Amino acid sequence: MSENSKIEWTDHTFNPWEGCQKVGPGCDHCYAESRNARFSGGTAINWGPGAPRRRTSAANWRKPLHWNAVHGNFLYQHGRRQRVFCASLADVFDNAVDPAWRADLFALIKQTPNLDWLLLTKRIGNVPAMLAEIGVEGLPWNVWLGATIVNQEEADRDIPKLLAVPARVRFLSMEPLLGPVTFRWASWVDHDAVCKRDGKVNHLEGLRGIDWVIAGGESGHGARPMNPDWASEIQAQCEAARVAFLFKQWGEWYPASIDSEDDRIWLPDGSRAHLFDEDGNARIQSHRWSSSWSDPVTCYSISAKIGKKAAGRLLNGRTHDEFPA
Repeated sequence: MSENSKIEWTDHTFNPWEGCQKVGPGCDHCYAESRNARFSGGTAINWGPGAPRRRTSAANWRKPLHWNAVHGNFLYQHGRRQRVFCASLADVFDNAVDPAWRADLFALIKQTPNLDWLLLTKRIGNVPAMLAEIGVEGLPWNVWLGATIVNQEEADRDIPKLLAVPARVRFLSMEPLLGPVTFRWASWVDHDAVCKRDGKVNHLEGLRGIDWVIAGGESGHGARPMNPDWASEIQAQCEAARVAFLFKQWGEWYPASIDSEDDRIWLPDGSRAHLFDEDGNARIQSHRWSSSWSDPVTCYSISAKIGKKAAGRLLNGRTHDEFPA
């Protein structure tokens, strides 16, 4: 699916600069911060309040110009435009970034009309003011604007801010998903305004004006488990609303089926493994999810920590790789 990126939902990753700071629970185990520390002698020198952001090289900034130039070949091979995720090691709308850098980025976006730029931010409320600051009146037509949403609190707070920004495509990145999220009966949606602006109506109130939802569990050191019901419910809501849905990964934790007779779990490859050894010590780290509608003692599910690669990305038996039309 991807050309020059390991991220399943993009073709290229472009980082105009590196550095950021934590702004919510989804940032707790930031892989970009860990990477920054690894390449900086053990300390993330470009992370945190007051830390300098590092602009990437001129050669790196020329890469999108090349991707734009080979647009015809890509379109012929894949039947679609190239997607560029900006930025995986930073946030375009970070308060600590020099506005001149942001102006340069939007100038580059304007120079590459054959690319679809995916701007994903944890600071969606900054977008209008920061665009005005650099003299950009409205997002360019080749920008897809996304907001990171990890729980219901962030959905209630930030989706209205995303809907308030006119954009050709709006999307949600719900990774790492840290709690259940419902889009039903969302009191914060101005239905008439959104539908009038976008000319489209979804069946679920809280997904009106949203074109795409990406969801996934957490990976890396200290990864938190994701209840499989959370992902399934979001997928079901997207299907009902006819919103494109992509399930990126389970992360480190897999929703393993448990055999109650011998306390073994079924793994993705069809094998079975014991959760405990003969002395009752854990062979595989596991997390028990109690059912909310039945006896929590006898009705529960298990997430087993088996690693991102082994866990895979099948949700309810299949891969979900939908994209906006």
